[in-house]
Amino acid sequence: MKNQFRAVLASLCVTVFALTPARAADYDVILRHGLIYDGSGTPPVVGDVAIKKDAIAAVGDLKGRTARNEIDVSGLAVAPGFINMLSWANESMIEDGRSQGDIRQGVTLEVMGEGQSMGPLNAKMKKEMIAMQGDIKYPVKWTTLGEYLEHLEKRGVSANVASFVGATTVRVHEIGYADRPPTAAELERMKLLVRQAMEEGALGVGSSLIYAPAFYAKTDELIALCREASSYGGVYISHLRSEGNQFLQALDELLTISREAKIPAEIYHLKAAGQLNWSKLDAAIQKIEAARAGGLRITADMYCYVAGATGLDAAMPPWVQEGGYLEWAKRLKDPSIRERVKREMATPTDKWENGYLEAGSPDKILLVAFKNPKLKPLTGKTLAYVAKLRGTSPEETAMDLVIEDGSRVGAVYFMMSEDNVRKEAGLPWVSFGSDEGSYSPRGVFLKSNPHPRAYGNFARLLGRYVRDEKIIPLEEAVRRLTTLPAENLKLDRRGALKPGHYADVVVFDAAKIQDHATFDKPHQYATGMVHVFVNGTQVLKNGEHTGEKPGRVVRGPGWKGKR
Repeated sequence: MKNQFRAVLASLCVTVFALTPARAADYDVILRHGLIYDGSGTPPVVGDVAIKKDAIAAVGDLKGRTARNEIDVSGLAVAPGFINMLSWANESMIEDGRSQGDIRQGVTLEVMGEGQSMGPLNAKMKKEMIAMQGDIKYPVKWTTLGEYLEHLEKRGVSANVASFVGATTVRVHEIGYADRPPTAAELERMKLLVRQAMEEGALGVGSSLIYAPAFYAKTDELIALCREASSYGGVYISHLRSEGNQFLQALDELLTISREAKIPAEIYHLKAAGQLNWSKLDAAIQKIEAARAGGLRITADMYCYVAGATGLDAAMPPWVQEGGYLEWAKRLKDPSIRERVKREMATPTDKWENGYLEAGSPDKILLVAFKNPKLKPLTGKTLAYVAKLRGTSPEETAMDLVIEDGSRVGAVYFMMSEDNVRKEAGLPWVSFGSDEGSYSPRGVFLKSNPHPRAYGNFARLLGRYVRDEKIIPLEEAVRRLTTLPAENLKLDRRGALKPGHYADVVVFDAAKIQDHATFDKPHQYATGMVHVFVNGTQVLKNGEHTGEKPGRVVRGPGWKGKR
């Protein structure tokens, strides 16, 4: 009888259990027992991070709470997603929206717009953009900067995207490539373009003043554009007019623009270029810190290498480039002009930024990107090597390559001091940017050699300069990769591990994170990043890309759209 009673009771219990609904999970994801670096710069604490939908739901001890996906991250660093303050992924993300090179380093936001932005465009600019495309081909289906960013989001990107509006772009839109100031009417139209871009979500105005036609813009023109951005809460960010012989004077120009336009200002890739100028960095730092103490909001960003990457246009005077590439190439075919360019390339000057001399010698200029298939075998060779191969001077070789390639020719210049790189990495107001695209080692990307910073800038910071050389502690590095740039750009709910913030979260092994890309073999992923979430969706799992593309447009404070 007892056995029958027990059987009936057991059956009833099973029935009741079956009819009782299972408790719903509290969250979508819980990262358990990680070392939490929240972005504030304070030392880490062991705890949990919960994600629900696209947001961080809780941070702390979540014992007793559940999630549909619980991941043990014991011993691993958990941090906000990294912000790439200087990204050139504008074309690479059209080719491959997975943004693998950066995602595998923890970058969850690509900030573009160094002088040139992907909008606003007019019909002539669209035709020119298509004509000048290199290995990556794409139709130009947008006109404004906001439309371009939305185009990326609709196509699908793994990282979030944002952009400054390029001062060069609005200048070309109204003036073209002429070396002259804008008329009053042209300047008003340029200001209107800035206002429209700000209302579409641009972060501010970006300039790159060593290059033609940006070089032709005077300070008052830039102040006028920046005043428009300032009225929307934007930022001015600039590749200074000189990082070499006129470094300190160029810095004064940025401070003047900031002061006159009443706008925060950031220096792109802070550096002193050319051995004769390396000693100027200390004076520049003093000048910046004095301006900050005086009330100006001045910041900077950097990449973690002694070489920069640009084109052979940075080796030639701006006057020869007036009118755009076609006029430039035409002039370089004129014997008398060639002699003048050759002479000016080899002569020290304060009138323009001479990358050829700042590198010190042509064997410190690496040719990395060609448009012409016939020239691609020269990829990875130095200008000195190609000059010897051809039996022409390095200056003549540079001119010939520009003509033959139909482009400015991508080049890497070794110009900086390792001691200065370390010094810059220690500055509390400096964030980080790759100044490169985000690639993968396959397909069309293998047709050119990027600067290794494309695959390694952020991992190099965390591995070499933080873990190995201990220039700054990890919590400070995380702050400067996350909260610092997010606050500088006035981003909405980005850059910190706080409940309510968007769930851009990275998990990495601080003992193992490492860059592997080199100048000889740049197409190599960094390692040590374990998990990456963008807007709550996992895009990197156990070091491998999931294929997800949850990236969104991140807009500045002037955005007039719906929130």
